[in-house]
Amino acid sequence: MSLHHSNVDKPVDPIKPDSLPEASHEDVAKGLAAIVDHSAQEPNIVSHIHAPLHSLAQAHWIHKFIPGIQKLAVEYHCGNYVVVRGSSEPFFETMPLYARLGMHLLFYGKEQVRILGNKRVDELLREQSIKQGKIFDDPKSVQSIPSFIETYSIQTEELLEPDISKYRNFNEFFYRQATISSKQNEDDKNVVISAADCRLTVYASVDLAKAIWVKGQNFNIPNLLNRPADSPVVASFQNASLAIFRLAPADYHRFHSPIDCEVGDFEYVGGQYYTVNPQAVNETGFDVFTANTRSILYLKHIPTGKLVAYVAIGALLVGSIVWTGGKQKGTVLKRGDELGYFAYGGSTIVVIFPKEVIEFDKDLVSNSERPIETLVKVGYSIGKVRTEVVE
Repeated sequence: MSLHHSNVDKPVDPIKPDSLPEASHEDVAKGLAAIVDHSAQEPNIVSHIHAPLHSLAQAHWIHKFIPGIQKLAVEYHCGNYVVVRGSSEPFFETMPLYARLGMHLLFYGKEQVRILGNKRVDELLREQSIKQGKIFDDPKSVQSIPSFIETYSIQTEELLEPDISKYRNFNEFFYRQATISSKQNEDDKNVVISAADCRLTVYASVDLAKAIWVKGQNFNIPNLLNRPADSPVVASFQNASLAIFRLAPADYHRFHSPIDCEVGDFEYVGGQYYTVNPQAVNETGFDVFTANTRSILYLKHIPTGKLVAYVAIGALLVGSIVWTGGKQKGTVLKRGDELGYFAYGGSTIVVIFPKEVIEFDKDLVSNSERPIETLVKVGYSIGKVRTEVVE
């Protein structure tokens, strides 16, 4: 859902890229390349990349690349509603500039030209994502850390290393380590915890997820796991349940095991670098999760002995997906143990549970059916293993 600037209390239809009728694909491509190139030179570029669209009315350097963006910035707020867990009042999360440009490249003129799958666009998004990762690995990128902290009001006292001068580049700060709160669930071994600081949606079945949230025409378990439909692994996830953890750029970008488990097989699947913004995920016929680059780790759930699939999905301007705790097959992990991290950019994790293994918490189910994402912290409960499965 998106919000119109002149009516901040009422959601309206998503603001489509044809809201920029003056800008061509070439203009937007140059604009995306420009903000990536500027990030190597300007210490405040992180603020520009992630700025609410309306604040860009003052950013004159971007106007020359994208005709009409100033008008759009003045008239609209572009983004999504999210609800903080425990609250019934949604807040509005603005769409970062780079995600807006990625959306425009993918969807503009879709009725006239079949742009989805266009190799030139796909190559551009991949090229800029790889370039951004290299820029933020450069030691000079530490200049961007203060503006990033200010843009997102990041509480550095929650970090394991609160001294920002200790980080050698921006990416090191981006995948910073922080304290997590999994101890609250230690006494109840049936609790399944959040894998990340995230915006969360949960669905009891893939069909329900497709009906409400994920509109990709190729979204199914075989495609998500890159396995044949008749494979034993796919068969074990028939009528599976899904938890979708979307990490926004401001979030702590390390991810953790939601269950007590034993590490199993791993698979890397190359793919695209589309934005994982909900407006893309909710777009009918557009495949994000099954088209994007992803890493899949299989976890044996110790209480039930069943296989759980943990799918880490890259996105626009994500430098890489790095596994830390999930490297060695046979490693035993507890809930909350670190599995890995994403380098720069917003990202998503989809955890697939076998049928009727998990009963998601009622508040998360209710919000997901509205549908709206719930802001959840890593380590907090998202559901419980059904007792009849454990017994």
